[in-house]
Amino acid sequence: MTGSATAADRITLTGLRARGRHGVLPEERVLGQEFVVDLVLHLDLQQAAATDDLTATVSYAEVAETVHALVAGEPHDLIETLAGRIGARLLADHLRLTCVEVTVHKPAAPIAVPFGDVAVTVVARRDEPVVIALGANLEDPAAALTRAVRRLRRVRGLHVTGRSGLFETAPVGGVEQPDYLNAVVVGRTTLSAYTLLAELHRLEAAQGRDREREQRWGARTLDLDLIAYGEVVSGDPALTLPHPRAHERAFVLVPWAQADPGAVLRTPSGPRPVVELAAEVGAVDPATGEGAGIRPGPPWPQRRREGRSGSGSEDAARCPEAQPC
Repeated sequence: MTGSATAADRITLTGLRARGRHGVLPEERVLGQEFVVDLVLHLDLQQAAATDDLTATVSYAEVAETVHALVAGEPHDLIETLAGRIGARLLADHLRLTCVEVTVHKPAAPIAVPFGDVAVTVVARRDEPVVIALGANLEDPAAALTRAVRRLRRVRGLHVTGRSGLFETAPVGGVEQPDYLNAVVVGRTTLSAYTLLAELHRLEAAQGRDREREQRWGARTLDLDLIAYGEVVSGDPALTLPHPRAHERAFVLVPWAQADPGAVLRTPSGPRPVVELAAEVGAVDPATGEGAGIRPGPPWPQRRREGRSGSGSEDAARCPEAQPC
């Protein structure tokens, strides 16, 4: 099992106070009372620790303002609901977060006997559908993609649920090079979008790709692109979601439509079924999978059994995924 060992990385914010009107009694809705919120934000802080880069972490000042507004805003009968809304909002606002532990205290709860505090804790975890495009055109592309899928299955926090067949595609960008083999993997992840992207780059590097020295639009030993991550829309140049050119690329759309025929992609003109986009962009015949610049490729190579001392550990049974919080 591969993956970054970042389960211990966290930001803790405690004692955030705000007046709210949460509760079931009429006087609670009218008079309100003070609530106290504690947060534990789980995320990969290794890049921030190494580079002092503000964009590699989460602003706890922004988090505090968001939570204060939610506590002071729309009232709920249950503080469990309030805690859940806080967790969901923070995951939606901050793509670097893997999960959030939210504890809401209600120290002035209407209880008839002496007590010290009442608190509920809700853990909000990610569980996002993802689409990953694969491509290679150097050395043995079929073996490279097979190895990549096998390694993707071993990434902690990523559950691969399906893959397309292999497709042969003409290269784009004008650089003279061999045709590509392409495929798409679909799955679900508990990783943050940034952590998953880092894992894809790590797998590329393990198979010989050097992003610093490579030629733009040039040949690749392995190319792994994060095409979609749930319903997330991100304009960050380091992580643009959905992938900005996915709706134009037959080598993404055709295998994606095969792997998940019901998939929908958010395009600049609105959500569109991937099957329709594939037919339009690639002029693809649904019966054969052939179209402009794309055609069915060879079958996936059969897995080879390795001896106990060989490299077959990559084919070992997948370990249970660890919970991020």
